[in-house]
Amino acid sequence: MKKIIPLSLMAVASIYAAEVKLEQISIESTILTEVSQNAQTSADLAQALSTSVPSIDLSRRSAIANDIFIRGQKRDNISIEVDGTKVCGACPNRMDPPVSHILANQIESIEVIEGPYDVTNFGTMSGGVKVHTKKPSENFSGELNLGAGSWKYGKIGATLSGGNDRVRVLVSASTESSDQYEDGNGDTMAEQVKNNAAATAANPNSTPMAIAMAKGAQYQPQYEDMEAYSKMSVMAKAFVTITENQELRLAVTANRSDDILYPNSKMDALYDDSNIYSVEYNVDGLTDMYKNMNIQVYKSDVDHPMGTDYRMSSAPKDAPPKVMTNWLTTDMLGVKLKNDFDISDYQLLIGLDASERKWDGHYELNANTNPTPFPNGRKSIDDSVTTNMAIFAQLEKSYGALSFSMGARFDSTEIANGSDTEQDNDYTGVNANLVTTYNLNRDNKLFLGFGQANRVPDARELYFRGSMGNLVGTDDLDQVTNREIDLGYEISSDLFKLKIKGFYSMLSDYIYYNTKNKTTLPNGMKVAQNSFENIDATIYGTEIAASVYATDDITIDMSMSYKVGEKDEAMNGQTDTDLADIAPLRGNIEVNYEYMNNSIATIGIRASDAWEDIDSDNGEQELDAWTTIDMKVKHSFNKNVQFTLGVNNLLDETYQASNTYADLILVTAGGSGDVMLMNEPGRYFYSNLDFKF
Repeated sequence: MKKIIPLSLMAVASIYAAEVKLEQISIESTILTEVSQNAQTSADLAQALSTSVPSIDLSRRSAIANDIFIRGQKRDNISIEVDGTKVCGACPNRMDPPVSHILANQIESIEVIEGPYDVTNFGTMSGGVKVHTKKPSENFSGELNLGAGSWKYGKIGATLSGGNDRVRVLVSASTESSDQYEDGNGDTMAEQVKNNAAATAANPNSTPMAIAMAKGAQYQPQYEDMEAYSKMSVMAKAFVTITENQELRLAVTANRSDDILYPNSKMDALYDDSNIYSVEYNVDGLTDMYKNMNIQVYKSDVDHPMGTDYRMSSAPKDAPPKVMTNWLTTDMLGVKLKNDFDISDYQLLIGLDASERKWDGHYELNANTNPTPFPNGRKSIDDSVTTNMAIFAQLEKSYGALSFSMGARFDSTEIANGSDTEQDNDYTGVNANLVTTYNLNRDNKLFLGFGQANRVPDARELYFRGSMGNLVGTDDLDQVTNREIDLGYEISSDLFKLKIKGFYSMLSDYIYYNTKNKTTLPNGMKVAQNSFENIDATIYGTEIAASVYATDDITIDMSMSYKVGEKDEAMNGQTDTDLADIAPLRGNIEVNYEYMNNSIATIGIRASDAWEDIDSDNGEQELDAWTTIDMKVKHSFNKNVQFTLGVNNLLDETYQASNTYADLILVTAGGSGDVMLMNEPGRYFYSNLDFKF
């Protein structure tokens, strides 16, 4: 029987366990601070965001490097930017989403954009994340963080910063690793795969192909107990003062991850290496009106091979093993110029933005048998290049109690492919928005926003090929357009704070996966072919966040999100009009007790309604409701030493937080056509010891 969530809990829900401090919410963005100080369970930024922002949901794929949704939107529908640098993942199956290439302990603050309200960044169609990492300081300072948790989780992180009035330098490094987590049933990640294979074999409706694929996805005996991941990262910055008002800013971040297990995928990441480089020149106060000029050149790159090395599908039998690898790389080169003006109380921003993304991938088959299913070197993505040029502007002005901000951006984008078989594409788009805020009085205000934004298809949606040579992509896709309205109300007093936001998003030419689009190979196997289509759809919903200051020592934080996603009409060969990735009603509530200065005890409840409005035609499954309890004590011995002890999922609940839309290639789970779901971690104890000087 499905669990029923009490209405009293779902009416109010909280910012869970204070993973990051929620400093400010506006119509178009949520500002998070103290990120590194509060990232206690792992360096996974996706987890920190999903437990702190009502509009964000987690897509669980692994113990680390998970993905996010903003209001039911993911992939290229949202943008990720780190200190002005556009970051992309290399894996078409989202094993290395952009948020995985920056660690929580390196971050100073995060801006989460909700809706089409950012004209400075390429691809902010339905939302985005702007990460701001730590800056070097002139005074010598440092931090040391030691973390430990269930399943042999261990983390060591350190940051040093210092300099003089001419040069400031910061170096931050961390390393962490973990065994496989266990779900509420006590099953490891590998055991979840084994259980799925057994269930598939026992299902009378399972086809021989489904049984063979589920069995092949199991881990080989010698790898069943291997670590879930190991991760190391180093970030270095140098800020050089050229003159009193001019500064050169240099930054580099290197991430190295090894053997990241993705149980319900058919492959694991052998390693995932990424680098982010930035050179920035900033000039303040050029004239009385010309307040700032900033130019930045950046580069990011990712090297990501994924393979079947640890799976039964590559285990030796009567012949040498057949190890399948899909090796992908991507790199982004960009330049951005921003100019700020203050003209008669108008704040004007004018800028130029240009970037080039290269994306390439190929399959390899390590086998000594003939014939092989395909020649080594068959392309998955064939040297695709996306080139974007844009100009943007934003204007802000206040008239007494009324303030407004309006922005516009014009994009010209070319996407080319290395193959002569698929066509190249050109796109132009206009983004525009208007945001107004009216202060009814000192404590109450209303806000209203209108926005339109576009995003172009990526190389996966246009050109991706499966290992059998089938074209999964559709090379004539149109770009997506989001037209959105946001409305909200906020009241703030000495006793409480309440924020209510509603949105209505109209998606034209939305890029969507259709499982019915298949082709038959000469051997009779049916595989995906031209699986992406343009459709029209609508997403609407509401988000509520509140804080009640019960006493000087006790604060109750609450939040809730609810959304609905619908296609305008069913896709070809289908009947379901529900939109995928639209999580149900969810909410959190927590009580924080400050028992002494800067020492806080917290108990929080997270809950989700049953996931019943699903796109069953495209792989989603009904999921039960769930409720979890989390507890944490953060004790400050003094201003320099802090100890944290906590437990997540105290009652060891077995549940799934994310669904299984077919645009991800996942392990088959039986004759019904469903795919394997990943259970969330069970009861997890953790501790952190932080030193500052």
